[in-house]
Amino acid sequence: MSDLKVLVFAQKKGTVLSGTALELLNIGRQLADKLSGKLGALVIGTGTDTCAKTALAAGADVCYAVENGALDKFADDAYAKVLAELVASKSPQIVLGPANFYGKALFGRFAAQLGVSIVPDCTKLDISGEGTLEAVRPAFGGKAYLTVKFKSTPQIATLRPKVYAEATGDASRGGSVEAFSPSADALSSSYTVETGAVTTGGEISLAEADIIVSGGRGLKEPANFKLIQDLAQALTGAVGASRAVVDAGWIAYKYQVGQTGRTVNPKLYFAVGISGAIQHLVGMQSSGTIVAVNRDPDAPIFNVATYGIAGDLFEIVPALTTKFRKELG
Repeated sequence: MSDLKVLVFAQKKGTVLSGTALELLNIGRQLADKLSGKLGALVIGTGTDTCAKTALAAGADVCYAVENGALDKFADDAYAKVLAELVASKSPQIVLGPANFYGKALFGRFAAQLGVSIVPDCTKLDISGEGTLEAVRPAFGGKAYLTVKFKSTPQIATLRPKVYAEATGDASRGGSVEAFSPSADALSSSYTVETGAVTTGGEISLAEADIIVSGGRGLKEPANFKLIQDLAQALTGAVGASRAVVDAGWIAYKYQVGQTGRTVNPKLYFAVGISGAIQHLVGMQSSGTIVAVNRDPDAPIFNVATYGIAGDLFEIVPALTTKFRKELG
């Protein structure tokens, strides 16, 4: 039986590992230790040398590097074949990926190729008393949480971003880098997707943001979204929106937070002029700290808020922006 117990898909952004990869390496190290086994990381594309060193410093015992320009841009069908071939070769017990756009596209294909089950969008991972992966994930629109135990192997799960802290690097850790050469079939792809840590215009991605400022109908008109953008800029955060304003055409769908938009889990979430419909709460209620600004003191958003400010957002938000700019430079 292989001593490789946990394998993490370590997505990279250019020549550095993504934040989600470091989060997976953190929990992957914990799981591997509980199983008294090794943690492996898979890095795909060009410039894997730097990423491999980072992965080893972040907790991996071995990094499998697929250095190939043909795979430099994300392609879920090709990546799934590479991952399946590596798993067939190394036989890890557990395989983990991120529950972001890329992980959702990749891991569904990967699990289907192996003919095994997958637990997506997990918020907690642990090892059960039987020595198998135990995963917790939200269900019924976030109203309940399911604890799932695995019977098949490999045990595959994707982890919601920002649930675990990023692994801290220790350059003194040992480890090895192994080149892995996939088959010619794995290198073929029907299409590719551009990858990057930010959206167009230098905006911070919702999926990766530690701070998000979201606006809703309380802003009254599209032009007033500048208040949200200014506050987000002062906090070096990302801009979000409720479904109502997206449906009204005030802002693009890529900013939508909620059940039919992005599920986010930042350290700090501002809900400005958002009443707190269940569709929106499902997408953000697991945020670390929630600050709600709303004129209506009975708005449902205050039920999940860590801090609530009942008042006129057109006075409160500019004041907050000015204060944060002064304090944060």
